Amino acid sequence: MSMKPTLPLPQQGAQAKSRRIAYTLFSYLVKWSIAAVVLVSASVLLSTLGTVHGKDLPEEYFSNGYPAILTLLDSEVFMGFIFFVTVAILIYVVYLMWQLHEVAVHQAAKMSSAHTQIVFALSLCGLFIDKTWWVLAIIIAFARWDVLANEISNIIRAGRQPLAQKED
Repeated sequence: MSMKPTLPLPQQGAQAKSRRIAYTLFSYLVKWSIAAVVLVSASVLLSTLGTVHGKDLPEEYFSNGYPAILTLLDSEVFMGFIFFVTVAILIYVVYLMWQLHEVAVHQAAKMSSAHTQIVFALSLCGLFIDKTWWVLAIIIAFARWDVLANEISNIIRAGRQPLAQKED
């Protein structure tokens, strides 16, 4: 009967934790490497689409000789990088605007509201027709309909009672 040496439970937990940390670091390294490769390749690809004019400016054109940044600005690859970053920022801003636009739908879904479909429809109407529909969708999504229903019921109930019963 052979007995395998077993580690005490805390050491096994420490090994599992170190494996998780190593896996997390490795996954971050892979993600950052992929992002860097995409950035560099997009910059080089986009650099072929443009031409930097004015590379042959004489040194007398500048008051103190050639500026140090001129070599960077004359590079098509750098201009491709600037183009890529500009397009990425524009796409990110559009994404954030869409998230802001969809805040009513997300809130209605989070509250498991029965009004999720109408909020979605009003959000789309707000996107394509008029922003008033979007404001209405926000109001519907964030309103506490249970509290409103109780208060309206109380108002109706109080209005239906005769004055004689109220005085008693």
